[in-house]
Amino acid sequence: MATPTPLPSETAATARAPRASPPVWAVLLAACAGQFLVVLDVSVVNVALPSMRTDLGLGGTGLQWVVNAYALTFAGFLLLGGRAADLFGRKRVFLAGLGLFTAASLAGGLAQEPWQLIAARSLQGIGAAVLSPATLTILTTTFPTGAARTRAIGTWTAVGAGGGAAGGLVGGVLTEYLSWRWVLLVNVPVGIVVLVAAAVWLTEGRSGVVRRLDVPGAVLVTAGVAALAYGIVQTEPHGWTAAASLGPLLAGLVLLAVFVAVEARTREPLMPLRLFRIRAVSAANAVMVVCGGGMFAMWYLMSLYLQNVLHFSPVKAGLAFLPHSLSIVVGSKLAPRLMARVDGKLLAIAGGSLAVVGYAWQSRMGADGTYVGTVLGPAVIMSLGSGLMMTPLAASATSGAAPSEAGLVSGLVNTSRQIGGALGLTVLATVAAERTAARGGAGPEALAAGYGHAFVVATGIIAAAVVLMAVLLPRTPAATRGSS
Repeated sequence: MATPTPLPSETAATARAPRASPPVWAVLLAACAGQFLVVLDVSVVNVALPSMRTDLGLGGTGLQWVVNAYALTFAGFLLLGGRAADLFGRKRVFLAGLGLFTAASLAGGLAQEPWQLIAARSLQGIGAAVLSPATLTILTTTFPTGAARTRAIGTWTAVGAGGGAAGGLVGGVLTEYLSWRWVLLVNVPVGIVVLVAAAVWLTEGRSGVVRRLDVPGAVLVTAGVAALAYGIVQTEPHGWTAAASLGPLLAGLVLLAVFVAVEARTREPLMPLRLFRIRAVSAANAVMVVCGGGMFAMWYLMSLYLQNVLHFSPVKAGLAFLPHSLSIVVGSKLAPRLMARVDGKLLAIAGGSLAVVGYAWQSRMGADGTYVGTVLGPAVIMSLGSGLMMTPLAASATSGAAPSEAGLVSGLVNTSRQIGGALGLTVLATVAAERTAARGGAGPEALAAGYGHAFVVATGIIAAAVVLMAVLLPRTPAATRGSS
């Protein structure tokens, strides 16, 4: 019996049959793997810094820029990356960001000159800024609203926290048993595997709203903050009134002023200035900039103290950071429960005050310090306080915005924290270098004095953030706190 010839309409329908949806576990795995790499590379290089300095002949300024190059470009292009996913498609942007991140990791791992490493870290930051927003957007568009999406986002958040916690230990193990280069090269095989998996399993999707990319805004804010950071670094050898310092500082201020002017006139701005008319948004972002300025440098300074003064091996230094990471996670997990009973503003102030105590205690570090007597106690207190503080600050930043703008406002908070952190690292590293030089050079006593003085300044910065919280942050209405 002859097989019936399919009707033209049946053939067309078969050709148009949609591709089977990918397994949700594969989507979750790809998104979480991308986020893990982004967060890991914020902290993984800290333990490797002394080895980088020895191998490539990096000076103190070069070490700052190994960290800051990533932080600055990540912050400057983060919002642009989120917009790109809407315009060009989440899968396409995810693959592009991961590809750039992986290629930059290879370039950094093979760097033979300091400028090559710093340039690679800059490109890594751009790749991370493109990749990170796409990972969360992929999850929210794959999992329906409800328990499934909540579990997926919870897993994504936990993986991000795990990346930050694992950075010091992973960096220490790779540096001690292989080479500092492997803190970057390890991203290459992992990135390739995730690229292949994402290309196979992810489906394309984009927003129905067509937006233009505000590339000039991203370039201006990144260049402005970088110029300010460079000017601050120049104050250490030249002083604040020298042309070598004032030139970059003034250029940075001009670039940031132009950025504000561009944002006020752009149809689709990178940072919508109208959002800052909302008190909760403007206050929380101002506090985040200051908090980032005091807190971001903790990992950098402690890594140098542990290895240069206490003579910890890279692995031992990585293990020494576990109490910091675990305390931040504990504080972040406790904060939502406490916010059900306590006003978020009061909790943020309490967490910030606890962090001030920890930073002040850590500033007493000396050349004859020990891990248990000098590091462990302050680590737990300042990190627990930071975790308790950041969650209510983030909640405050989004509480006054429309639900449709919650993602954008969250991105602003992250950007503010990263920019504040980059500038703060520059200030505190310069302060440490000045005090070390004043104490007679690079011996353990002089280095400990420099790092301790930087923590004194950081204590003052975080104390200023606590004052800003008390003055600027609005209280949380009792009806919105919920119960546990």
